[in-house]
Amino acid sequence: MQQWLQDFAHRIDMNVWTFLVAGLLAICIAWLTISYQAVKAARSNPIKALRYE
Repeated sequence: MQQWLQDFAHRIDMNVWTFLVAGLLAICIAWLTISYQAVKAARSNPIKALRYE
């Protein structure tokens, strides 16, 4: 695998920080989305939801 990758003209060095930052960013976006949906559901009026069912 290393020999095959060395044949490419353009190479970049990937470090572990890139993956850690991307993972942390994905977790933060997921947490914010879930929090927003939970607050929106908690503040809604259940009577209105039951009326349409």
